[in-house]
Amino acid sequence: MTRLVALAWRWLWSQPMVAALNLVMLALGFGAMVLLALVSEQVEEQARRDLSGIDLVVGAKGSPLQLILAGVFHVDVPPGNIPLAARDALAAHPMVAEVIPLSLGDSHRGFRIVGTGTGLLGLYGARLASGRPWRAPMEAVAGADAALSAGLRLDQAFAGSHGLGGGGEIHDETPYRVVGLLAPCGCVLDRLILTATESVWAVHEHATAIDDEDRRALAAERELTMLLVRYRTPLAAAVLPRWVQDQPGLQAAVPALESARLFRLLGVGLDVLRALAALLLGVAALSVFVALTHAVREREPDLAMLRMLGASPARVAAVVTLEALLLSLAGLVLGLALGHGLAALVGSLLHAERSLVVTGWWWSTQHPRIAGLAILLALAAVAWPLWRVRRLPVATLLQAP
Repeated sequence: MTRLVALAWRWLWSQPMVAALNLVMLALGFGAMVLLALVSEQVEEQARRDLSGIDLVVGAKGSPLQLILAGVFHVDVPPGNIPLAARDALAAHPMVAEVIPLSLGDSHRGFRIVGTGTGLLGLYGARLASGRPWRAPMEAVAGADAALSAGLRLDQAFAGSHGLGGGGEIHDETPYRVVGLLAPCGCVLDRLILTATESVWAVHEHATAIDDEDRRALAAERELTMLLVRYRTPLAAAVLPRWVQDQPGLQAAVPALESARLFRLLGVGLDVLRALAALLLGVAALSVFVALTHAVREREPDLAMLRMLGASPARVAAVVTLEALLLSLAGLVLGLALGHGLAALVGSLLHAERSLVVTGWWWSTQHPRIAGLAILLALAAVAWPLWRVRRLPVATLLQAP
């Protein structure tokens, strides 16, 4: 068997330009499929993890999908603020088990500063790597990625900048102090800086108030950005969203519905890319078929000589089959390396934008299917050349001058 593999490998590279071209086409096709599988699976897995435990998101009137993107995934800007009284009204509702407030508006080196309650830590099962949770205004707890990239350490003071993307006015007069660092959780908390809701109010009231009268007026008009709600009873799923919609200035977004809508929108683009990858693989398969057919035709005298030396038709066919399999598997290996490398590149670009987490070290459930596709593609490409091999006129070829 080793000799057959070595012979097939030598025959494969007897025409290096043709073999290299086919190899590149196969690698590009398999690489595109691997990249799509890696990115789509990681985005869906992270979305499910970030949405877990959140039954309803309440915010200002606008797009429900925008509320989910801004309040759960933290990749968009919120549509506006809602009155503080909305939190109290929802917390008092008999169908609500928990209300977690979110106050957005500032960031530090591109990482969002989120004013909230410690219930957000429990929602994601977050653990502290060091320090403690915040207990007073202007104390902060940094997520794992935020702490690493922004260089935050325990007891370090830092100032937030106005806006969610960085580059805004620096609030130097109201610095935060890091009291805790979160262990990596693989969730959205990794790239957030958390503090008490009162901290966000204090920063903005200090920045805009001129005197004590202004501060009292601002305190009376305090707002929140949005609310994360957990239901007490399944019946709330039918009642509570409609109740929220009837409140002036409030918008309800159901994460399950909006995430399904988001995945449908993303799915259209992914389907187009999958079709392009399949087309590329189809062209590669056709090219391999033409190359093998041409190679068999050129090697007919050599194949006939093998038959005369005692090689059975099955062994001769095995050499041709191994040639196709070696080419396809080599393309698969290069495609896997290309797909994982591109996934790592996409992940680094998303990390620079403080967005979703994508890594090239992810093992996709589609890998076995893609490997099976590589084998099927090789067998399909070699079917006609094998038929020609089994019908070789050995005596005629040996008598030819």
